[in-house]
Amino acid sequence: MDKPTPNEQPPQDSENGIPGQEKSENSPLQWPKSKRVGHVILVSVLTLVMNLSSTIFSPGARFFAEEYEITNPSLQSLVVSIYMLGLVCGPLAVAPLSELYGRLIPYHVSNLIFFGFTIGCAKSTSTGMFLAFRFLAGCAGSAPLTIGGGTIADVIPKEQRGVAMGMFSLGPTLGPSLGPIIGGFVAQYKGWRWTFWVLLILHGSVSLACLVFMRETFTKAPQAGQEPASEQKKITTKSLPTHVFLRALLTPIKLLIFHPAVLLTSLSVAYAFGLSFLLFTTFPTIFQQQYGFSLGISGLCYLGMGSGMLIGVAIFSLTSDKLQEWHRRRNFHEPENRLALMTVFCPVIPVGYFWYGWSADKGTHWIVPIIGTSLIGLGTLFTLMPVQLYLIDACGPKKAASALAANTILRSIAAGLLPLAGTPLYDKLGLGWGNSLLGFLAILFIPVPWLLYRYGRQLREWSESKHGDL
Repeated sequence: MDKPTPNEQPPQDSENGIPGQEKSENSPLQWPKSKRVGHVILVSVLTLVMNLSSTIFSPGARFFAEEYEITNPSLQSLVVSIYMLGLVCGPLAVAPLSELYGRLIPYHVSNLIFFGFTIGCAKSTSTGMFLAFRFLAGCAGSAPLTIGGGTIADVIPKEQRGVAMGMFSLGPTLGPSLGPIIGGFVAQYKGWRWTFWVLLILHGSVSLACLVFMRETFTKAPQAGQEPASEQKKITTKSLPTHVFLRALLTPIKLLIFHPAVLLTSLSVAYAFGLSFLLFTTFPTIFQQQYGFSLGISGLCYLGMGSGMLIGVAIFSLTSDKLQEWHRRRNFHEPENRLALMTVFCPVIPVGYFWYGWSADKGTHWIVPIIGTSLIGLGTLFTLMPVQLYLIDACGPKKAASALAANTILRSIAAGLLPLAGTPLYDKLGLGWGNSLLGFLAILFIPVPWLLYRYGRQLREWSESKHGDL
């Protein structure tokens, strides 16, 4: 094949979607490897802390309920899960702000806001005050979840993102498992307020490191040439901060409505993630009642899900980029190849719920239900990680933040609301049939990655032809 002439060269790099002019010494992709890896580590650790925050208070919620005389089970769950509802609203502001001002400013501003409202949680004197501060802390905590994937896309080439996304995914997967382990012992020996002081120490350390070492990674494509005056006026109008903000504000919602692949993958993640948080809010009660564990020891039960997720991260990091190369050798360059691992491991989720539910219901040795939760963790990991990479590749750097924001919004709604049904569900159906119901519903999502692997390209082309550039 003849080499294309300069005029025939594609305007964008096919791997990263970055204009050719951006391949300069100022491009984040051209930074030294240590600097690029450093940004991945910082974003990953910050994401871990923000997700750890979602459950670190969970073991201490009982002491909070006793202090403020809360007897309603749904309200007791809400004081934990309202943080996740904050993660619903935050991306709607963070995603457009990152398009207007880059990634760095939203990171720093959200870190400051999160720090302040977490102090408010520790110093709260009423239930209403606590719920308000907890919700606002969740809004601020959404920043790394929303734009972290975009930062990785900025600094890591497409073919090398498997390991980077494996590190980044430790936050939303391992963070909620580590939180109750730390929070269980802190709440038992120091009280529920100290869970937030410990969180502040962790977050303050990471925020300081981000302030010192992080740099802006988001770059906009320069104009290729001089446009006519009328076109320049249109460009100027479309570039106004208000227009950009409103357009970016609506993009995540439009992607969920008009992009079937984004909707289907986000629903799959939302269900798996929401069920994980339902377990997180019910573990302390179940293991204390069924097995007589103390509050601190019951926190160790979260290690089952955590170990399953760690195993998943190891498998994903070792195989994702190799699978990408395998598909490339077979001339399959579509984003849907990211979903290959999801097709294999998605069925593990319902198996885990059947295993956990009936072993706990029959009072078998405590290690048996914990092994079941490790299967749930493994399946959840292989739902979340492939979808994040798929959304980044399918939507490109331009819309990666909005696609991840759409995903974060749905999964946070599920993680905020599904735990409210946990206690009533188990009271009505018991642990066996209650978890079996969750497992049967999880089976409904098994076909999703298979359908997208086969028809994803057609769905994306249909969406683009119908709705254009969202």
